[in-house]
Amino acid sequence: MLPQTHTIKINLPGGIVPAGDLLTILEAAEAAEVEHMQFGNRQQLLFTVAAGQRRGLVQALAQANILCEVDADLHPNISSSYVVEDVFHNTAWLREGVYKDILDLFDFHPRLRINLIDRNQTFVPFFTGNLNFITSDTSNYWYCYVRFPRTNVLYCWPALVYSEDIPVLSSAIERVIYANKDQFFDQPAANGPLLHSLVSASQTFVLQPLIAPLTLPTFTLPYYEGFNRYGSKLWLGIYRRDEQFSVAFLKDVCLLCLQTRLGQLCTTPWKSLIIKAIDLTDRPLWDVVLRKHRINVRHAANELNWQVEDHCAAGLALKNELVRYFHEEDIRTYQLCFAIKTQPQTGLFGSIVVRRHFDNLTQTGLHAEQYEILHTRDFNPNSKDFISFRKKVSRDNLAWYLAQLC
Repeated sequence: MLPQTHTIKINLPGGIVPAGDLLTILEAAEAAEVEHMQFGNRQQLLFTVAAGQRRGLVQALAQANILCEVDADLHPNISSSYVVEDVFHNTAWLREGVYKDILDLFDFHPRLRINLIDRNQTFVPFFTGNLNFITSDTSNYWYCYVRFPRTNVLYCWPALVYSEDIPVLSSAIERVIYANKDQFFDQPAANGPLLHSLVSASQTFVLQPLIAPLTLPTFTLPYYEGFNRYGSKLWLGIYRRDEQFSVAFLKDVCLLCLQTRLGQLCTTPWKSLIIKAIDLTDRPLWDVVLRKHRINVRHAANELNWQVEDHCAAGLALKNELVRYFHEEDIRTYQLCFAIKTQPQTGLFGSIVVRRHFDNLTQTGLHAEQYEILHTRDFNPNSKDFISFRKKVSRDNLAWYLAQLC
């Protein structure tokens, strides 16, 4: 049977989208009778379209030079911490322009997941990519941590990488990995030094010696909703409990951005939206849009620190169920974040992970819905050192056991 709907994915490199480009996407989607959209864990744009509207939508996007993938994610979005600059953190040498310069140098569409991350922030995860470039103290030089595809094996590149070489090195590493999949793909014993040797033999790069190991800050998740002042400007964070942003609302947001000369919007790994550089005098205009679409921008902190797989209704329903319990019991989740995994190798991060598994058949012949609860050894969500806390936990008991870890 042919599918009745198709999933459309549009990459927003670095989690940055010009307001005019997003408006073009929204108008094409609206013409195809799309009513809602959502943002993914890698800061990409996702929505579904009826099968009968797919061809016209794809053609309209192509005419606007907007690339999309249909029912596929062969080219993951490049994720970055661009959104935090000036809002949550200021690094000595890293500015918004540095991110944009690097992104502009990508002349290919990566098949590996690539992250560009400021090491002094904790809003965007560090190691959810296959190639994780993390800032160093040396201006315009980055640590590179390779996480081999379909593994949790991390290899630290034995030199710091120059900003302008990040796209070239990424391309070289990707070519070597895909040319040697039997050694580097889905291989828990993948050999990092061998990868480095093969890549280095192909071309030269601008590098600096790796003198000091990477150190990361203690995890805290900043509150990323509502109107917040920084300097002489405001930023606005918008989160949706059901992950759905209406096309009508997003169109009004884009039109207001253009009206008030805000060139871009930022997406986050928490499936939310942040608009920076709002003039204080323009706040009433934003209040009008929020009221018109009945957008609440003050959710509890223990609802905002969850990672759920993209387009996963079951995971989202479980999250909302667990959050309700946390609200009722007034559970404090400071310095924690949670991930719900219903599928293997989804790349989510969390200090506490709820992983679904199936037990043997029950007496009724159905699979019992059970879960394993894991946490990192130090409750740092960027760690891959997991400890199993409880196995074969029924859905009814899941919230109670999670609360014991908070």
